[in-house]
Amino acid sequence: MTIRFMPQAARSLIVLALLLCAGCVTTRDNSEEPDPEFVGQDSLTSEEKESLTNDSQPAKEDATTEEEEPPLSVADSEAPNTAAADKLKEEIVVTGYIPQRYQMISNHVTDAKAVLRDVELKYAFTGQGRSEQLRGRPVAFALWSEAKEVWIIAHIEIPRPPVKWRPGGKPMSFRVLTPGIDAQHIKGTGAERLMFAFSKDGEQLKVYGRKFPVFDNKLIKKKQWRAVVETARPIIYLPFTQDTLDPQLVSGGKEYLLSTALKAIDELRQASAPSMAFPGKLLADIVPAEVITTLAVIEQTDDGEFIQKKQAAVDEVLNHYGLKRDEAFRYSVSKADALGPMQFTNRRGNGTYALVVRRCPLANIDANFERGATNLQNAMKAAICLFDLALSKMHADIRGAYQGNMQVLGIFPVAAYNGGGRNVGKLYKVMKKLKVKLEELSRPADEPQVKVTCPCLWKATAAGIIPIAIPRYNRENRGYIEKYQSILKVFE
Repeated sequence: MTIRFMPQAARSLIVLALLLCAGCVTTRDNSEEPDPEFVGQDSLTSEEKESLTNDSQPAKEDATTEEEEPPLSVADSEAPNTAAADKLKEEIVVTGYIPQRYQMISNHVTDAKAVLRDVELKYAFTGQGRSEQLRGRPVAFALWSEAKEVWIIAHIEIPRPPVKWRPGGKPMSFRVLTPGIDAQHIKGTGAERLMFAFSKDGEQLKVYGRKFPVFDNKLIKKKQWRAVVETARPIIYLPFTQDTLDPQLVSGGKEYLLSTALKAIDELRQASAPSMAFPGKLLADIVPAEVITTLAVIEQTDDGEFIQKKQAAVDEVLNHYGLKRDEAFRYSVSKADALGPMQFTNRRGNGTYALVVRRCPLANIDANFERGATNLQNAMKAAICLFDLALSKMHADIRGAYQGNMQVLGIFPVAAYNGGGRNVGKLYKVMKKLKVKLEELSRPADEPQVKVTCPCLWKATAAGIIPIAIPRYNRENRGYIEKYQSILKVFE
């Protein structure tokens, strides 16, 4: 299908609209001092205790490999960004103005949404009667031909159920349903990250839109395939693609994340939500904005890509926040059912999200898991509460040192956020074994004189800041700490 490009008179008023686990946190410490008890009217449930102390779960899978079905309640189109729209109305449209590249990207993404709105997905069934099955999952892409200045709709069918795919492994099989289109699978398998590259007649086409159906898992389990199709919720959502990468969007992503974190902290301050880790203090004073902001990037940065590309991998995540803003990563669902930009889990109401709702009542965290976990500002409030709960269960030495150096000592609540309290205890024991004192911990040096293989702790000495490799107490958790130290510099 080819659609001629039609300029929109009102488009100039919306050009910038898109621009403008945790499930394992807190805390049991393995050091000498016993864990302090939670402060609160009721005790933790056995399920909550398990979610806070369990580090026996498998390490998180790469977000770009195995993806789960997002809940139908989450499968909605992008919520309007009224603040951005209001700001945009103040812009003066100058005759003859030539948009910058990031504005052109936003134009194309907006137009692609309109183009895809009425596109019907092509479902196919195999077998008859009780043997009838849905053959695959149809996905439509809006492609822009710069040579011909036309939109081309490409229909792809990917396997259902989703395959286990890893970068560099066996290619994912798929069907191209649109004649004349050449397609190559780039990454992902699910609603948040599935992406292809396309060409036609030798021209590489630009990907600016994608229509993806979300299915009802209950109907899938019952094998009611016709009902699965009838109730499918098609979402028009563009994952990150190199066609949308732009320095202005990377910068915009940084600004958006920091401003959202500051709004979350301001809400906590206005509510006078108290800290459990530091009695007499407020939650708003426990976690700096730049620290909690790193989690929104860490959770969405592929481990393998970070190892290979470092800052480039981080920039891709920031770019996506800059372009998609409130909508970014709301469809991100891990194999462990961690949901949204901050990757919270719920465990049928007994996980860490339910815990922070109960333990931080004055924080006014949205009690609805699907809605709250996919709202970045709300999820940041929940993460701050979770940080505080983690700190409340740590060794008194760590809590004391943290207050004087929150950014650097943030490695401890960050380790808990990723891997549970037992990993905090292991990390602290590693420090003692390496003879690194809490007060000696430092930010990473830009050009360390000593070369070691990281992940590392960074120790301040009379001769300068030196790296000390962290022994293998937990591979995934060590890598999480390294990502934190690297990404924190972006926001400071």
